[in-house]
Amino acid sequence: MKAVAFFYLLYSHNNAKTEIVLTTIYMEQNTRQLIAELAAKYETAAFLPADPSSFMHSVQGDANREATAFLASCLSYGSRKQFFPKIQFIIDSAHGDVDRWVRSGAWRSDIPDTAECYYRLYKFSDMHRLIAAYESMLCEHGSMKEYVRRHATTGIEAVSAICRYFAEHNASTVVPRNTQSACKRVCMFLRWMVRTDSPVDLGLWADIIDRRTLIMPLDTHVVQEALRLGLLKSRTASMSTARRLTDAMLEVFPDDPLRGDFALFGLGVDEGF
Repeated sequence: MKAVAFFYLLYSHNNAKTEIVLTTIYMEQNTRQLIAELAAKYETAAFLPADPSSFMHSVQGDANREATAFLASCLSYGSRKQFFPKIQFIIDSAHGDVDRWVRSGAWRSDIPDTAECYYRLYKFSDMHRLIAAYESMLCEHGSMKEYVRRHATTGIEAVSAICRYFAEHNASTVVPRNTQSACKRVCMFLRWMVRTDSPVDLGLWADIIDRRTLIMPLDTHVVQEALRLGLLKSRTASMSTARRLTDAMLEVFPDDPLRGDFALFGLGVDEGF
């Protein structure tokens, strides 16, 4: 059995204290091998049809794929049978060009500022504020990629920057206000944008964010399998939990930790969790 120690240096600006937290992760060789084999099994084009990442592959153009991916990620929770049609509604309303739909303001007639339910906890007004904030970002920075380029060089910085922008623009009902939570959907979106050499992820932001700094999206299936394999001790959906799991995946995939996302997610789906 191999023990690997990971150190985190956490700074508190308010009280000028520095805290060092030590996390030790034990992973047996057969567990590492299993995860590597599962990643190879599930990270294929066959993964796409049942995954929300399929929507960004259904449209053309980098800017359009980025916009489609972002809005698809925002709606990716709960039952796929329920949220897939909500994502498709956006693509249909945009006539296949989500980037143009947002930039032009045409979305306002399709997503009115009303109290009617759009999907589960989200009202049309919540989606309206989200897309209004996104439109502002595109107007101010040209693209979300350019906004992130100016505010982040690592995965966690990118998550924080995206959360901060939408919080400042009154859209934190959909995008988390900060990184206290696991920010699962933002982390998933970043996986789509950053990872290269994948039949699933696009790699459009590979030149601005190092994939080794990405954070694992804490999907229910991922957490369940991580617990079963002893990679996590708690199912708490926090950023610290997501980073602990990411560090475990770095032991298996030092150059590409989120390859482990496919292993744990795919296994969880196959086993019916």
